[in-house]
Amino acid sequence: MEFVQRILEYIRNVIVVQLTWRDLVDMLLVAVMIYQILNLTRKTRAFQVIKGLGIVFLGSALAQVFELTAVGWIFNYIITSGALVLVVLFTPELRRALEHLGRSKIFGKAETAQLGAGWVVDELVECAEHLSKRRVGALIIIEQKTGLGEIAETGTRLDAKISAPLLENIFEPNTPLHDGAVILRGDRIEAAACLLPLTENQISKEMGTRHRAAVGISESSDTVALIVSEETGVISIAREGRIKRYLNSASLKEILSEIYGPPTEESLISKVIHRRRKL
Repeated sequence: MEFVQRILEYIRNVIVVQLTWRDLVDMLLVAVMIYQILNLTRKTRAFQVIKGLGIVFLGSALAQVFELTAVGWIFNYIITSGALVLVVLFTPELRRALEHLGRSKIFGKAETAQLGAGWVVDELVECAEHLSKRRVGALIIIEQKTGLGEIAETGTRLDAKISAPLLENIFEPNTPLHDGAVILRGDRIEAAACLLPLTENQISKEMGTRHRAAVGISESSDTVALIVSEETGVISIAREGRIKRYLNSASLKEILSEIYGPPTEESLISKVIHRRRKL
């Protein structure tokens, strides 16, 4: 009972009596920040570290309440020296959080691949269907607001109009560009045979390197990754660090339409011209 009484007395004397409207605003902002951090790091290795930090901060607060000088010093030392260690260990997570903040609607409406280029959806769906039936592996990255110039530099620059036959030919086994990922920018194929970072988080053992790479790039940017499994022919989409599998043509088209938007009259004319060129 004495333990509870001391905590209640501390809350009454230190928190309630001295509380002002500025303190309430401060507490609200801190709560929002903590929520956003937890939301960004959930299902990542950083989440467990944040839980550990919460325990350390709680221990430091209790040490202050009960005036435990030595214990409080230890906790404060861990907090002070651990900050630099965390920055070094979790640089990718910090970069992801800052990029997410920069892409937020606070700074303007998020950009998409290319609204109105709806004909691209048909090309990508057709390509995925053909590759899936033939069990040919593929990894297609759709660039959005976060630039992928550094990733494109690791592969071979193409700068070609998107078309299903061209994408199928790129991923044809035993061809120079079939390994790695294809980067799409707007309605063009920016580069092929690009190297992607692999996710460090745990995913299903059924998924191979392509899926790990797709999840990895979607964790560090706002890109959308289209994957065709070489072993099973399953079509998947990776977005925001999560992967959705076993997509059919209808569900894939629905997801891609959210990115490219519905086809406009101009895009339909462009599609007709593009089809005639293919013939």
